[in-house]
Amino acid sequence: MIAILAAAAALTLWPQTAAATPEAAWTWTLYGDDTPVVLANEVPDTPNLRTTLECEPGSSVARLTLYGGEAATGMARVTAGEAAAVAETEAARGGGLKLALRTDHPVFAAFGASGRLAVAVGEQRRAIEVPAAHLAKLRRFAELCSG
Repeated sequence: MIAILAAAAALTLWPQTAAATPEAAWTWTLYGDDTPVVLANEVPDTPNLRTTLECEPGSSVARLTLYGGEAATGMARVTAGEAAAVAETEAARGGGLKLALRTDHPVFAAFGASGRLAVAVGEQRRAIEVPAAHLAKLRRFAELCSG
């Protein structure tokens, strides 16, 4: 009888759990043991990526790739807090865009402090948000990349 009640309770909660699961599966992961250093917004153990930041240790240059959406090329305005930068973009494989940012630039420092970065190319706007629980990974990424 207890097993039947537990199963019924689980089925009652199932639609709520199923709706929350896809978003809850996305996380920020830092891969710092290999070259390049990579910070990825991903669903672990799948090919699903939203964003990657990559660098060669000590290079002070982070390569940002935003997956999905329309491929955008040209000049991007990158902002974080009050800081702004301009970066050239290129199309990423599978759609999206790629650009490079210096890790010693004020915009990257502001990104590390707030976890929020906005990229605008023409009319296209993209945003990255690193939740507070993962900001230490972003700061460690910047530390590993800085020369």
